[in-house]
Order: sequence, then structure tokens, then C-alpha cells
Amino acid sequence: MTQEIPFNINIKEPRWDQGSFEGRAKHFFMVTDPRNILLGPKVLEEAKTIVQNYRMGIPTPGLTEDQLWRAKYIYDSAFHPDTGEKMVLIGRMSAQVPMNMTITGCMLTFYRTTPAVLFWQWINQSFNAIVNYTNRSGDAPITTSQLGTAYVSATTGAVVTALGLKSLTKRLPALIGRFVPFAAVAAANCINIPLMRQRELKHGIPITDENGNRLGESTKAAQQAIAQVVVSRIGMAAPAMAIPPVIMNALEKRAFLKRYPIMNAPLQVGLVGFCLVFATPLCCALFPQKSSMSVSRLEPEVRAQILKKNPGTQVVYFNKGL
Repeated sequence: MTQEIPFNINIKEPRWDQGSFEGRAKHFFMVTDPRNILLGPKVLEEAKTIVQNYRMGIPTPGLTEDQLWRAKYIYDSAFHPDTGEKMVLIGRMSAQVPMNMTITGCMLTFYRTTPAVLFWQWINQSFNAIVNYTNRSGDAPITTSQLGTAYVSATTGAVVTALGLKSLTKRLPALIGRFVPFAAVAAANCINIPLMRQRELKHGIPITDENGNRLGESTKAAQQAIAQVVVSRIGMAAPAMAIPPVIMNALEKRAFLKRYPIMNAPLQVGLVGFCLVFATPLCCALFPQKSSMSVSRLEPEVRAQILKKNPGTQVVYFNKGL
């Protein structure tokens, strides 16, 4: 490494100030960049080596600061922040746009029949279950039985919600029916995310001081983390599932789509993709990834444990997950 690159660059934290929405947005535009899913194992391992060597003070010849940050974001896009394990490809945040634009576009296109609603809601919630598990907070393992129970409960709840809402809109205007997928997805997120992360709600997630020293585990922190993720996910889905239906409702009255109905699905997918390119990082940025909580809001036993060992601690920090 050249002398221009000091070893005091804090790559454990994002490059931009996470105290501002603008800084968080810049960070998540990098994290959710769909181009990252095209990176091969060799590039990912090289980025991992650069990051780990830098943290240990081992120089990488010829490395510039921009290259260091690029390696850090490649590493962050593919490896879990708590466990360090390589994440499942379709569960990474960089896969959100291409995966969601396809699934959401199909949900918005094929919403008229019960079998279609059933199939696409199942596909969507299966994908969400993978994403929720992949981006969970903490490093504690989850058993296969726990994962299976959470998946079945979450997908069943989501599908029942979608079918129930669909039955309620049969006599309403066609435009209202187009919003059933969004209402179902919003409701399903409130079911899917807590269920897939139920272990955190039962046993807590790791909490640290401002220097990253682990202080214990807290269920209160888990509740705040999951609530923030639910809000972000619903916000993420809102533009992609609310704007295209209005546009498509108008386009379907025009001669082009009447003449070429096969273009309906590609247009839906394209519109959803355009919305998601911006909605995904901006809604991830609603709350800091490294969230915080006052010690006074923790469970009494956890608060007592922390204050006994660290009397001056007022705020704890935790990874909220995505």
C-alpha cells in the first residue's frame, strides 16, 4: 500500500455520514447497486481479502483510497455484517431490484384470477422469506425447524391476506383491484418479517457501545429493528406498486395495448423496475443501519447488567438488519 493511504480510515462504517438522510442514501445506492450481483467469486474474494488485510494492518501494494472503498462496498454487498458469511445471491440487497421488478410486475399484471394471485403471492413471500433470513440481524444460528415453521407461517399468512383482500374488491372499480397486490404485500410484510426473525424477538439481538464492544443481547432492540425494517419494506414497495397501476390503467385504454396485449407484462416490469431503482436505496436509508437506543429503554435486567459493568453508558447500538 502506498504511503498516501493511512491505516486509520474507518471502513467498519459507511463512507458517508450516516447521521443524515443524504449520507445514508449515498451509502445504500452503493449497497443496492444491481450490478454487484454480476460480480464473480474471484472479485468477491479479492474484495474480502483487501478489506480484511486493511483491518489487520496488512498493506495491499498500489491500493488507492477509492479502491479501498470500492472493495469495502463489494464486500458489504455479498457478506453478512455480523456473521461474515457469504449471503445467498438472491437474498442480497443488490438483487432486490431485478428480483422485485420481475415478481412485482407479474403480481400487478396477473391479479384477476385466484390461481394467479395465489401463485405470485407465494413466489413473492418465498422470495421475501429468503431476503429476511439473509439480512437478519445478529450472529445466532436458526435451526431448520424454526426456519421451516417461520416460512410456512409467513407465506400462508401472506397468501390468505391477498385472497381475502381480493374477495373484498370484486364489486369495486377495476383501478381499486389493481392495488390489491400492494395492500397484500404491505400486510404480508407485517407478518413475514417478524416471523422470519422471530428468534431475535425471543432471544434478542447483539447490542454494543459506540466502539463496537458487545454489551449483551436485547429483545427491545430487536423490536425496534424489526419495526424499522417493516416500515422501510412497505415504503420500498409503495412507489413500485402504486404508480404503475395508475399508468397501466390509462395505457390499457389506448389502442397500442389493445392491439398488443402481450406487451402488458413487459411494460409493468419496466415501470416497476424504474421505481425500485430509486425506492430501494431511499427507503433503506429511512433509518440508520447502525441503529441506536437509550439504555433506559432496554429490558430492566439488560439495563442493570450494562450499568453494572459500564456505569456511564447511555446509548447502545445494534445492526437493525435490512
